[in-house]
Amino acid sequence: MFSKTCEYAVRAVIYIAQTSKHDEKVSIKEIAKGIDAPEHFIGKILQDLGKKGLIQSLKGPKGGFYLDASSRKYSLADVVKAVDGDKIFYGCGLGLSQCSEAQPCPLHHEFKKIRNDIHRILKKAKLGEFNDQLEQHLAFLRR
Repeated sequence: MFSKTCEYAVRAVIYIAQTSKHDEKVSIKEIAKGIDAPEHFIGKILQDLGKKGLIQSLKGPKGGFYLDASSRKYSLADVVKAVDGDKIFYGCGLGLSQCSEAQPCPLHHEFKKIRNDIHRILKKAKLGEFNDQLEQHLAFLRR
């Protein structure tokens, strides 16, 4: 459903949110290990998310990535949109450019329901909400 880049981005941002809860900053190496992802790939993803303002970073020996209070209020939908765009929320299930209410593809009406549900779920899921689940081992970021 999401690109591999987007999957890594979502997992990385949730991991960063967990460490930010304790006002800590986390390195690319720690994030990559914590979510079981390639370090160089995570670095590129995080750089892009930082430029878009979804995460913050600080250089230096006590630096790393973190989320401030306002960033913890972003939703998973914001991360998905920043990485993969909003096609998953508005695009055709068959990838047709001319699909619309007036000219629906064979999957249009059913896919629209699914698409709306995905958007609602991801919009409701704020980045700072997953800490308790992760700390209690009710949810996981690694395979």
